[in-house]
Amino acid sequence: MELIGRSFIGNARGQEGGPLLHAINPLTGEPLSPAYAAATAAETAHAVELAAAAAPQLAQTNGKQRAHFLRHVADGLQEAMPELVARAQLETALPVARLQGETARTCGQLRLFASLIEEGSWVDARIDPALPDRHPLPRPDLRSMMRPLGPVAVFGASNFPLAFSAAGGDTASALAAGCPVVVKAHSAHPGTSEIVARVLAHSIAACNMPEGTYSLLYGAGAQVGTALVRHPKIQAVAFTGSLHGGRALMDAAAARPQPIPCFTEMSGVNPVFLLPGIFEHDPVQLAEGIYNSFTLGSGQFCTKPGLIFFTPGAGCERFLARLRELVSSSQPWPLLTPAIAGAYQSCSQLRATQAERSAQAEARDDAPACSARAQLFHVGVKQYLAEPQLAEEIFGPTTLLVECPNDASMIEAATALHGQLTATILGPAQELAAHQQLIALLEAKAGRILFNGFPTGVEVCHAMVHGGPYPSTSDARFTSVGTRAIYRFVRPVCFQGFPDEQLPEELRNGNPCGILRLVDGVSTREAILPKTVR
Repeated sequence: MELIGRSFIGNARGQEGGPLLHAINPLTGEPLSPAYAAATAAETAHAVELAAAAAPQLAQTNGKQRAHFLRHVADGLQEAMPELVARAQLETALPVARLQGETARTCGQLRLFASLIEEGSWVDARIDPALPDRHPLPRPDLRSMMRPLGPVAVFGASNFPLAFSAAGGDTASALAAGCPVVVKAHSAHPGTSEIVARVLAHSIAACNMPEGTYSLLYGAGAQVGTALVRHPKIQAVAFTGSLHGGRALMDAAAARPQPIPCFTEMSGVNPVFLLPGIFEHDPVQLAEGIYNSFTLGSGQFCTKPGLIFFTPGAGCERFLARLRELVSSSQPWPLLTPAIAGAYQSCSQLRATQAERSAQAEARDDAPACSARAQLFHVGVKQYLAEPQLAEEIFGPTTLLVECPNDASMIEAATALHGQLTATILGPAQELAAHQQLIALLEAKAGRILFNGFPTGVEVCHAMVHGGPYPSTSDARFTSVGTRAIYRFVRPVCFQGFPDEQLPEELRNGNPCGILRLVDGVSTREAILPKTVR
């Protein structure tokens, strides 16, 4: 179907006439058609009002109904994969295989949440039956479970046009929780977002979901995004992007007359710590693994290792030589947008005044319009600790080697780290016992700690944690990947003294949903028999 370049506002499309934006082909630098009209203030407000009207209806749907809807969306996206991949490739210059995998991941996320809510135990149902004969005071009947917050504003991410965009993990988890969603599409891939939103609109109609379950708006974050966050009927925000952008949304959410939670995934350098014995095994393979990790996706993954701490040992020079060789011989890497390419160049120039540039790819006349040369920087730990800017993220294909003369200096460097999404230890297993202090430090600094693996690549599963202490995210208690992501968009509600037939099904004596519940402190799927209702 032809792209028309207008927002999705409930069942309707936005009007022409607002400021126009174009996606830019990162390979050529040329604008792509069609032009996309920014949502007006009235359209933005109307999308939120529709979401607010849909919220009570969506909250009353059961897990099976919402699961059917999510699977319908996943099936629609899978069917639209050829069109999605073709448009996303034009808008992002990401490889076709990567985009096919990301589409599959997006469908997988939707189906994973569908399975979670269909089974139903995620609501954390807790029942403490009445104790009328308790002395000195009787206990009333108390029953609680998680309930949806209400309309959620979701911001698409630049580096994941599908998995963290119009129907990505934030959208999937909010819809699974029973919350309507208003998405602010990322301006780098508006056509991809339009195709996704079209699938959502079809599924909403086919599954009889209320109008306002989903809307998608185009426009600048400073106007449309800020208006969304400040609207009094938006009850939560989800964002993946820069520290500057995420912090602005956090501050706006906190400054409202009714502050709301703002779940932001922002900045991190994902440090890697090389234990001395790692160089004795295969230093060349180690260099290749690290290079592949920090250049994967042109270094535009949020889990790219941006700091490599090491203590020189036998084989270290072979490791460094191979890493320099790989960087120097690499081709220019395409970046997502002109803004990202410009920021990479300016940040790299600043880094070169602070640390030794030990390797850099050659410039090429045939490089993509939005591109970056891989770069490798090297600094001693004392200088690293003295200059806080060296610990800041550079978004793109570069990393910083930090040389530590001994274990004590490596511990000092780990202590100085800010919050991170990941932290990695590479080395022989027998050396871990001697580095328990490092492990304990990293547990306090990161949401995911890896041993002998690379942080790029985030598995979508129940156990995954994609979060961490500030500034990597706004709230280290939550994750944006995996089934725990649903808990960002719910709150516990307690029902006291209600007749059984007026309770949500999950809390009724007979347990018609068959879920796991905490009854008098004991986990069980059994019904509450009349004789046990005291």
